[in-house]
Amino acid sequence: MGRILAIDYGVRRTGLAVTDPLQIIPGGLTTVDTPRLLDYLKDYLAREDVERFVVGLPRQTNGRDSDNLPRVRSFVAQLQKTFPAVPVDMWDERYTSVMAQHAILESGIGKMARRNKALVDEVSAVIILQGWMERRV
Repeated sequence: MGRILAIDYGVRRTGLAVTDPLQIIPGGLTTVDTPRLLDYLKDYLAREDVERFVVGLPRQTNGRDSDNLPRVRSFVAQLQKTFPAVPVDMWDERYTSVMAQHAILESGIGKMARRNKALVDEVSAVIILQGWMERRV
């Protein structure tokens, strides 16, 4: 059984989360500068068995497409071309950044760490992955 890897794709940074090999627990992996994302994923998939990608689907609160959606769709096309054997699911990412900021605040992390946007991106990826996993059950 391979891991499920979630991607919170951003213009500058991309948050990544991954399950354990038994696909029971989601956890933060890292945040990567978006221009280096495919290279990072190639290296990661060379070391780890990934069964599926879950990519955050950016929508506005009213359900309409966000400005980032064309970039995400282009990235998903590159992802499918680069890793044709790994299926890609899209998952609604509305409110994940707000939920991530709230989770970080409630965790008791210090003020400076809470300002770390990379941490917000990584936690957002965990929330995307957790939502996808809950739907699957």
